Order: sequence, then structure tokens, then C-alpha cells
Amino acid sequence: MTVRQPEHWTLERISTPVGTVLLVTDGEGAVRALDFDDYEPRMLRLLARHYGPVVLSPGASPAPVRAAIAAYFAGDRQALDGIAVRTGGTEFQRQVWAALRAIPAGETRSYGQLAASIDRPKAVRAVGLANGANPVGIIVPCHRVIGTNGSLTGYAGGLERKKWLLAHEARA
Repeated sequence: MTVRQPEHWTLERISTPVGTVLLVTDGEGAVRALDFDDYEPRMLRLLARHYGPVVLSPGASPAPVRAAIAAYFAGDRQALDGIAVRTGGTEFQRQVWAALRAIPAGETRSYGQLAASIDRPKAVRAVGLANGANPVGIIVPCHRVIGTNGSLTGYAGGLERKKWLLAHEARA
């Protein structure tokens, strides 16, 4: 039996207009997780599920990543587009997360539309589960997924934050 060595990554806490975010980056500067500090236990569970043992050390994320996050919250809707993200998860989950990144800022998609975009129109529930398991909030914009009737459905960061993020992107 092979014992998996823990990953060693950096954890930075960044203040934003919607609360403090937890930003986890690896040694190459790729984002591994982004979540809100009041959802830290959820983030830690997702990291363990996707990667096994992880050691998070407080520190600064790469300057370009911090600058992109600051620019996004200052109104630059495309600021997060170039950030390198590395995720675990299944192949299906990674397909869903890639499709999320293809939703332009200021626009939304239903779960059905998202499922159709990956050529799995009947996998609406599975798409919803993959969306909920996204470890990189905001950058992989799961907040842009809404109910078929246009309602704001669940968001791991809370519906008030989802509403704020969508309004922020619509204004920018």
C-alpha cells in the first residue's frame, strides 16, 4: 500500500466586499481553492476529498493572482479569466467546471443549459452535484448557474453573496 504524501500549499485570507475569501495556491501559482472564510470547513473537506492530505501554510499568494482578484472586485469582469486553476475531481466534474468558466461574466445559465453545453442534456442533477463540489468559487463561477425559472438556487457561499456577485458582474 502506497502512503500518499501531503500536498503543501499556501493559504491567504483576502478581504473583499462580500467577506473574507480563502485563497489556496500551489507552488506553481495555480489556484487550488477559493472559498469564503465562514465556509472554511467545507473547503477543507473538498480539498481532502480531491487531493488527500493537504498542509496549508499561511502566506501570500502570487502577486498576479492577488491583483486579478482585486481587479475583479474593482469591476474588471474579465480579470479572473487568465488565472491558472488546478482541480482534482472526476473527469465529469472537471468538464462541468470548464463549462462554468466558459459562461461570460454578466450572464447566467440554468443547470439544464450547462448540462447541454457538455453534451450531457439528461445529466442535470449530476451537473448540479458537480457545481456544488466546485472547490474554486468565483474564479470557476458556479454563482452564474440559476434555476430554469430564473430563480437564484443554492450557492455554497450563501444566496446573498450569489446575488451580490451577479449584480456586481451585471454592473461592471
